Amino acid sequence: MLFRKYQIVVFKDKQGTCKKFQVRGWFIASLFLLMIGLTAGNVLLWEKYSNHARLEKGLTLAEKTVQEQKTQLLSLSQKISSLQSNLDRIRDFDSKLRVMINLDQDGSQATAPQGGPANENFSKGYLPLYRQELLARKMHEFLRQLNVEARLEEVKQQEIMHTLRSNQNILEATPSIWPTSGWVTSGFAWRTSPFTGKREFHKGIDISSPRGTPVYAPARGSVSFTGRDGAYGLSIRLKHNTSLTTRFAHLHRIAVKSGKTVTRGELIGYVGNTGRSTGPHLHYEVRLNGVPVNPKRYILN
Repeated sequence: MLFRKYQIVVFKDKQGTCKKFQVRGWFIASLFLLMIGLTAGNVLLWEKYSNHARLEKGLTLAEKTVQEQKTQLLSLSQKISSLQSNLDRIRDFDSKLRVMINLDQDGSQATAPQGGPANENFSKGYLPLYRQELLARKMHEFLRQLNVEARLEEVKQQEIMHTLRSNQNILEATPSIWPTSGWVTSGFAWRTSPFTGKREFHKGIDISSPRGTPVYAPARGSVSFTGRDGAYGLSIRLKHNTSLTTRFAHLHRIAVKSGKTVTRGELIGYVGNTGRSTGPHLHYEVRLNGVPVNPKRYILN
């Protein structure tokens, strides 16, 4: 059958002529098999194409989901970093309160809580991690440690509140606010003297303000001195308790009299440029048992 000859006749319309083609059986069979192969190939290619399109669509969705998760993780990391900053600020505030009320004078309050990574900068430590699973684990661990520290801070707050209730007089007599507005131009530290050029220790802080800026009492106390005091110029000294005093120097004018009892926030004088001074400013000192200490350790606002 495959080797038999077959006639194919092609008629031309309207001409009455025809053409004859003679083919073998095997040629027709081969042609038929070729058509079946092409059809099967097209079906297979279509299935491959459809499968590829589905995979590509799934990959696009997966990449979109991963990108959204990455954005959410980065946003969460920023919130955690902000939470860490707030916790550090609260811890610093607690330390100042403890100094004010003489709680934990042995310095144990300054000891950082155990936990290691919880005290590290989260953004620098964790944001460079590109493996999201590892980043998520770090976040969970970091949040767990923050939760532990928050509980510890809550216990400390309760301890402080209990101490404040029983020692309210101490708090009222502790200089805890800025005595005037302005900006600090010289801190409580070693510096080069603007007059002698020699290295000397600055026993207070200088707050630069225009002449006539009001100066307020940072806490309750009695006025132990008013008047000119050598290089300090016009100055005021307040005695807050048996061990704590404050000094306000280079004043333009004094608004209180010696012996008067003042309260926190009460006007006591005005910023000036008297005494040995290079410009209008307030020199503010805090002394504990006669020894100068950093005024910023007491300031809460």
